[in-house]
Amino acid sequence: MPEMPTKIRVLVADDEPLARRGVRQLLAPHADMIVAGESRNGPETVRALDTLAPDLLFLDIQMPEMDGFEVLRARGAERMPAVIFVTAHDQFAVRAFEAHALDYLVKPLNIERFEAALQRVRERLHLMGSVERAMRLTALLEAERAQHEKNGIDRLVASTPTGDLVIPVSEIDWIGADDYYSRLHAGAKIYLLRESLNSLEAKLNPNMFARVHRSAIVQLDRIRELQNGELALRDGSRIPVSRRKWSTLQALLRYQIV
Repeated sequence: MPEMPTKIRVLVADDEPLARRGVRQLLAPHADMIVAGESRNGPETVRALDTLAPDLLFLDIQMPEMDGFEVLRARGAERMPAVIFVTAHDQFAVRAFEAHALDYLVKPLNIERFEAALQRVRERLHLMGSVERAMRLTALLEAERAQHEKNGIDRLVASTPTGDLVIPVSEIDWIGADDYYSRLHAGAKIYLLRESLNSLEAKLNPNMFARVHRSAIVQLDRIRELQNGELALRDGSRIPVSRRKWSTLQALLRYQIV
């Protein structure tokens, strides 16, 4: 039976400073929990896991550059510490965590659920070895991959001045890169999403959406025309198509350019 560490070293991974501070505040009354560090995005989290070697990771699923699932893949399930996943409005993630008996919290964090998750982590650190944790995380990643290969996600959550807004992916015309964020173009409205195009490309149904350029993803049924290295959408938007994406896009649309 594995021995639980006397002090549990914690890494808090979330791109929102207020969210990281909230986790710190909730951990403060627990003398056995020591916050070893924080990270603001996927790459920082992977580096912090290497340098800090925490016993417990609070992992936000939606982060810029690399989301939580991409962190798991990059690090490898067998090298992960105990994980408490943090998610917002992601029903697939919640179902997957429950199915594989993994701990999760839904934003905004609830104190009672937080306390219960900590207690479960203490028990699992004492009872569960690294091999069993790796098996559960691997199974989670397989379930997430199978879900996205089947039909992709059906909605995204964008932050607005009045709160989070759920946007069905069927309403999105195209998505443009904006530094480590993405801009969702849905009709006349534009929404900022704190997620990279690489992350979104992996989640969206490839039968509905295509990456046409390093800075753009387009919903295929919004395309009106391909010509002279760019495509025209039904709303009048014109988007460049990279040379290496051109033939792939033609095949997807079953459209032959002379």
